[in-house]
Amino acid sequence: MSRSKPIAVVSGVAVAAVLLGVVSYTATKPASPGAAGSSSVAEVSADPSAGVYAELEAYARRDASDKLALGRADAPVVLIEYADFKCGYCGKFARDTEPVLIEKYVDNGTLRIEWRNFPIFGEESEAVARASWAAGQQGRFWEFHKAAYAEGAKEKGFGQDRIAALAKEAGVPDAARFAKDSEGAAARAAVSADQEQGYSLGATSTPSFLINGRPIAGAQPLETFTETIEAAAKAAKSAKAPKAPKPSESAEPSESAEPSESADGAAKPGPDAAR
Repeated sequence: MSRSKPIAVVSGVAVAAVLLGVVSYTATKPASPGAAGSSSVAEVSADPSAGVYAELEAYARRDASDKLALGRADAPVVLIEYADFKCGYCGKFARDTEPVLIEKYVDNGTLRIEWRNFPIFGEESEAVARASWAAGQQGRFWEFHKAAYAEGAKEKGFGQDRIAALAKEAGVPDAARFAKDSEGAAARAAVSADQEQGYSLGATSTPSFLINGRPIAGAQPLETFTETIEAAAKAAKSAKAPKAPKPSESAEPSESAEPSESADGAAKPGPDAAR
C-alpha cells in the first residue's frame, strides 16, 4: 500500500497551519490564558485568491445528522467556522455577515455551514460551548447561537444562570435535560474534538474559517466570504462537469482504416473493399 497519500495530507495540513497561524495572529487571540474577552483588531485580510488545500476539504463532516450544521450535506461549498461565544469578532460575524451568507447561499443549496466550538477564553468559554452543543441535541443550536451572539450578550457573561436564561430564550424545551447534557461527558468530548481540530490547523484566534480547503482568519469583510464562496462553487462545478471526449474517441473511422477482426478470427473488409 502506498504511503504517499498520508504524507501528502500531513504536508498539506502543515502548510495550511502555517498560513492560518500567520493570517490570524492579530485577530482575536486572548492576551493570556483565561483572558475574559477578545483583544486586538482583526487587521489581516485573507485574500480569496490565496492557497486552497484539497486535503483540508476532508475536514468537512457533511453529516446530515449534524445538529451544529446548517444547509444541505451535499452542498458544493462547506464553510467551517471555529469560534468562541466570548469572542467579540465572532459576534460581529454572526450578526452582520452570517445572515447574509445564509440568505444568499445556504437557502439556495450552494453553501453548508458547519460550526466548531473553539473556546479559548477560559472556563466560561468552555461552559457556553458545551451548552451550545446541549441545545443542539434538542434541535435549538442555531437559536442558542443567535441569543448568545446578540448585541450586548457577551458583556453579561456566561455564568450558569445566564446560560440557563439563554437556553430559555432559544426555546430549548427540556431545561433539566439541557443542564445535564451541558455537564455531561458527551458534551465535553464533542467540544474537545472541535478544539483539537482547530489546533491541528494552527488556529490561534477566533473566528477562523475553512471554505472548501481555503483558510480564512478573522471577521473579514463580507466581500471576502462572498468571493471565496463563489470561487469555490465555480471550482466545484467545474470538477463535476463531464469532460468532452478526445477526438480519437468520437471520430469516425478513416477510409484508410485497417480491416477489423470478427469473433471467429476472419478478417472483415475495410472501407475500400467495396470500391
